[in-house]
Amino acid sequence: MEITLNPSELETLANRFRALADPTRLQILMAICNQERNVQDICDRTGLHQGNVSKHLRLMKDAGVVACRRDSVWRYYRVIDKELMTFCNFGRKDSIHL
Repeated sequence: MEITLNPSELETLANRFRALADPTRLQILMAICNQERNVQDICDRTGLHQGNVSKHLRLMKDAGVVACRRDSVWRYYRVIDKELMTFCNFGRKDSIHL
């Protein structure tokens, strides 16, 4: 099967893969995959520092993987790229059947 993508589509695809290219980002994605969470909750669930979590969330937001909403002083993040979550689940070793 041949797939043809224009330059814009290639850039979007590269950004999506870049969002998966770091174990820390994957850990953050797993923390918010089923429920919107604020940064502090993500830190509590992952054991990561707030600055590190914020940096990775910003990259994933720019890539269109997560969205953010502000409520008072808190920022809440949720996964908006559900296809990416399906891909992550497919990539798990125990889900691959050869």
